[in-house]
Amino acid sequence: RHRLLWMQGEYGLTGDDRVLQKTPSSFDVSVWEFFWPLITGATLVVAKPEGHKDPAYLAELIQEQGITTAHFVPSMLRAFLDEPTTTSCTSLRRVVCSGEALSSDLAARFHTTLPPTELHNLYGPTEASVDVTAIEVTDRVSIGRPVWNTRVYVLDAALRPVPPGVAGELYLAGVQLARGYLDRPGLTADRFVADPYGAPGSRMYRT
Repeated sequence: RHRLLWMQGEYGLTGDDRVLQKTPSSFDVSVWEFFWPLITGATLVVAKPEGHKDPAYLAELIQEQGITTAHFVPSMLRAFLDEPTTTSCTSLRRVVCSGEALSSDLAARFHTTLPPTELHNLYGPTEASVDVTAIEVTDRVSIGRPVWNTRVYVLDAALRPVPPGVAGELYLAGVQLARGYLDRPGLTADRFVADPYGAPGSRMYRT
């Protein structure tokens, strides 16, 4: 629920929006594709089975159905931009990218191919309810800033914050954190550790 409410607060779907649901339901991204439009009064358009693998079909569906919001992993976004008819997908208001690293060259190509469309880069593991950071990509690509009620730390081996520009490990904390791994207490203890910067008893996830 928190994840969906953040997304609505950030992007503001309306009754005029049409969201493409194409991610298989076994993947976490499908959660917001299914439920975000349903809690906001937008229209949910479901792609045919295996349709998420076919750029030409997706471009045709987006045009026929007037899709305004769609998600792509970067590798599929590249294939989608290779499809000649993608330039006619003028109904798209926003494309959400996550699941893989988004490269600067791909972002630049996106803006050349679909210049009026917003490109949003989201980052996050399943252990933190899909996405924990977000940014609208206009020029420089990054993973962005934390979503609501989420904290992101870059720490050294002693769990101390590193200075800007210094490499460290990314830790995630906040309300979206999972409780742990089912029936795997050892792995849970290794990855979900005490958060020295949060409230007593709070935890953070080692990415």
